[in-house]
Amino acid sequence: MNNWIDVCTLDDLQPDSGVCALVAGRQVALFYLARIQEIYAVANFDPIGKANVLSRGMIGDLGGEPMLASPLYKQHYSLKTGACFENDAIRIATYPVRVIEDRVAVKMAGE
Repeated sequence: MNNWIDVCTLDDLQPDSGVCALVAGRQVALFYLARIQEIYAVANFDPIGKANVLSRGMIGDLGGEPMLASPLYKQHYSLKTGACFENDAIRIATYPVRVIEDRVAVKMAGE
């Protein structure tokens, strides 16, 4: 079963910023970190703020780990694992991303 879903072109992503896309019925936040040429995909839903806003968060790194800061209450999440730096019990979903011929695809489990 092929779980990769074509989402957008590379040009649709904003360097060092987030965009939201509806992928297989789920809101997914895509972040393009231009400095390291990496794209990350995470759930757009903020589990603490209870709103779909993570694509509007600020990105950076904490101790070399790419991270996302929620725009609501400023919790920090690893873009690699989804783990919350401030609370080990909280996690956001992360999704694998691949780029083929300038097309960005996200792998969704169970699709």
